[in-house]
Amino acid sequence: MNFTFRGANLLKKIEIKARNINNISYFCIVKRFKSILRPLFAMMLLVFASSMNVHAYMAMTQKYEQHIDSTIYLGLLTCQPSQEVYSLYGHTAIHYVNRDQGIDVAINYGMFSFSKPYFVLRFVLGLTDYEMGVQPFDLFCMSYAAEQRGITEQILNIPALEKIKIAEAIERNYLPENREYRYNYFYDNCTTRARDMVLGSLKKYIKYKRQDGGPSFRRMIHAYNEEHPWARFGNDMLLGIKADLPTNINEQQFLPDHLMEDFSTAIVNKDNKEWKLVNETKAIIPYFQQNVAKEFPVRPITCSIILLIITVILTFIERSLKISIWYYDLLLLVLSGLSGLILFVMIFSQHPTVSLNLQLLMFNPLPLFFAWRAVKRIRLHQYDCWWKIWGILIILFFIGAFFQCYAEGMILVACSLLLRCSIHIFGTNNK
Repeated sequence: MNFTFRGANLLKKIEIKARNINNISYFCIVKRFKSILRPLFAMMLLVFASSMNVHAYMAMTQKYEQHIDSTIYLGLLTCQPSQEVYSLYGHTAIHYVNRDQGIDVAINYGMFSFSKPYFVLRFVLGLTDYEMGVQPFDLFCMSYAAEQRGITEQILNIPALEKIKIAEAIERNYLPENREYRYNYFYDNCTTRARDMVLGSLKKYIKYKRQDGGPSFRRMIHAYNEEHPWARFGNDMLLGIKADLPTNINEQQFLPDHLMEDFSTAIVNKDNKEWKLVNETKAIIPYFQQNVAKEFPVRPITCSIILLIITVILTFIERSLKISIWYYDLLLLVLSGLSGLILFVMIFSQHPTVSLNLQLLMFNPLPLFFAWRAVKRIRLHQYDCWWKIWGILIILFFIGAFFQCYAEGMILVACSLLLRCSIHIFGTNNK
């Protein structure tokens, strides 16, 4: 009995200990589980709260961007060319609207003043400063309508955040210390400035339909001055060999019509998304039918033919009658030297396309230095080495025609001068 009782008591104690051990194990397991669960639960709460904040932030950002899209408006304005020399190639401006601030303006990078001292000389030397101007959009349209020049607007599809950056850039650019810039017709003009401003940081993400290796600067402007032969003649006299090199897309966009055409087919490819740069194209002012302004009725080529005919006739008379028409040679020397002075000055111009001009081989200041001596020896029927020097330069001028497009009629002028050089080289006493 005692054994049984003691055994029972022992079993009871063992059972109680086992229960205590089970309780302790359960408590430890629960405690450990809680220690793992609490930070996990806290992390879940943090992630949930963060996701809620992200969603809230995204919702607010989306609403803000929608508000910007409906508030800030950007358009590219392309203006029709006119018959004035300074506007033969058209014009470009920016239409900027901010409805929150009540702003509706045209931003123009083609402002200049003829009243500034030495304007023509500064323009020739590439030292002209243009500036950014801001004008109420209605007044801008009225001024172009009065000149019978149409305006086409391309509404730009630019993201809201980019619009804000562009608006801030426009404000900075309009500060008095930032308005002026050094104008360069081909590389930095009113059209390229407007393009760079409205594209901002999107410029590197834009794909155009046209490719590099396009027409030269000279060929592009020829398309606009075909009906203005003397304006074309002046341009071709000043432009050098660099104006005949192929151009890339950015260089071709110096012309307003080229920029408008490129924008119409441009695609923006950014962050694995593609969209058209232009949402809509509309005519603010329809294009006008313009009459060509009357100019000097005789074209440069006609004047060159007349000069060659006169030269041949006078040379024939001179050789037939064995007389010296020295005053005609003096006239040719002086006119050639004065023309050469202009081309010589262009060497120092900051315009990159005028510095290397092969027409300097024929038209240069040297005749002014040799004119008196050469004419004096003509009257004495003596040979002067100047004619051989000039003849060699003119022959080099003919060779240069394979590399540079000369102004209209210059080849015939060179023939006239070479004829006079030949007469004095081979028709006088070469002692």
